[in-house]
Amino acid sequence: MADLQNIPAKRWIRIIPPTILVYIFGFMDRTNIGFAMAGGMNEALQMTATLSGLAAGIFFIGYMVLQVPGGHIAETGNAKKFIAISILAWSIMCTSLGFVQTSTQLLVLRFLIGVAEGGVWPAILVIIAHWFPQSERGRANSYFIMNIAIASIITGPVSGWLVTTYGWRSVFLVEGAVSFLLIFVWWPLISNRPSEAKWISKEEREYLETTLAAEQNEISGEDNTPSTLSAILGSVNMWKLILIYFAYQTGIYGFAMWLPTILRDLTQTGMTSIGFLSTIPYFACMIGLYVFGHLSDKSGNRKKYVALPLLGFALCFLAAAFLRENTWVSFAFLCGCGLFLQCASGIFWTIPTMLFPAKVAGDSVGVINALGNLGGFVGPFIVGWLTTQFMSVFAGVYFLAAMLAFGFILTLTLPKKTEGVQE
Repeated sequence: MADLQNIPAKRWIRIIPPTILVYIFGFMDRTNIGFAMAGGMNEALQMTATLSGLAAGIFFIGYMVLQVPGGHIAETGNAKKFIAISILAWSIMCTSLGFVQTSTQLLVLRFLIGVAEGGVWPAILVIIAHWFPQSERGRANSYFIMNIAIASIITGPVSGWLVTTYGWRSVFLVEGAVSFLLIFVWWPLISNRPSEAKWISKEEREYLETTLAAEQNEISGEDNTPSTLSAILGSVNMWKLILIYFAYQTGIYGFAMWLPTILRDLTQTGMTSIGFLSTIPYFACMIGLYVFGHLSDKSGNRKKYVALPLLGFALCFLAAAFLRENTWVSFAFLCGCGLFLQCASGIFWTIPTMLFPAKVAGDSVGVINALGNLGGFVGPFIVGWLTTQFMSVFAGVYFLAAMLAFGFILTLTLPKKTEGVQE
């Protein structure tokens, strides 16, 4: 085995930062509607809480469209070019949200933004899999997924200030327009795989190509390993991963989309204060991503470090709802939700590449992300519907906690191989 102490690690500097930046703005542009909802958009467009939840969640219906094509293009074609086109498309449509006059226009644009962003996530995860062996992939994925925490930390104060100062439309106009600048970072920095990169050293390239090829030979040599898209769709493990991710995304996006409204009802403060308060759970999120990513890579146990955050997220969410009469105690548990919010994500995305060979890994990531992200529709929509029914946003929290608990239980049934143990 190569002596890692003598292998250059330029991949960490050249690959991870541009992927983080792309998704900082992607995540900002998909979730800033939460601030528009709490800051006057619902009243301006005469939208009920149920319709607001639909507007927040319909993004994920469009998000399904390019999931499998995005993963397939990344594995067999040019992920760099595909993502560049996606950036330009979603920037135009996010900016257009600032001009909507009816709820129908809002719904159509939110759906189209989902289509534009849909293939980016699986494409980036495939790029990371091309650059980081299994022993590094938990950390690499976790660092990439820190974009969500960073985006939320930025989105909170900026969106709160924009809504307060210039109105809810300015959130879409300003943040959508800024996303255009991503193309000037993405295009010059990223490379699809080590063989295409001119900046990489001979030692680093040889280490990556040898290690990644050995991993794939091991997976492909296992009995009953699915090797086609139709075969992975017939795999029980595939459907377990889809349902786990569905439950997880239901909780994540239910939390993210409705956090400004939860904080408004909990603290009875203005939008600027809510913007700053909403950042604190995401500082905790960054800590969780770092700690759990390192623990998982060190132990090789992926199952354990996916299951524990799902359980912790559910328990903190329940505690925040039960203790909502004690404002700051409830808020402390919302910060606990932040700690567990995303820390399972980077680890989760190492599992498809453990169970399926490279030639179908991109497809498997696309399918899991497409179907699992329907939870991003279900979470915001059901929270909105329950809020309408029970006149309290906390009614939806119990549903979100139940979904996270379901994901925890299902994670425990994954194969022993995901614990770092060969079956």
